[in-house]
Amino acid sequence: MKTVKVYGPGCKRCETAEAMVRNAAAKLGVAVDVEKVTDPKSIAMAGVMSTPGISVDGKLVHAGGLPDAARLETWLVD
Repeated sequence: MKTVKVYGPGCKRCETAEAMVRNAAAKLGVAVDVEKVTDPKSIAMAGVMSTPGISVDGKLVHAGGLPDAARLETWLVD
């Protein structure tokens, strides 16, 4: 099971990023545990300078804007 964290204050883009993660995981048949991180201090400590940010298994893979769907899928299967 992959652990995915979506970092952001709860804005529309952050909600969309979370939905993209869940949809990609369902499409690929990958089990994911998705956690939303909204605490500003936790976001900064994770190294996210622009939201939304996404980490997979503890590695920050994206920050700022919505991720490309194809790249998101590669993060979930790697």
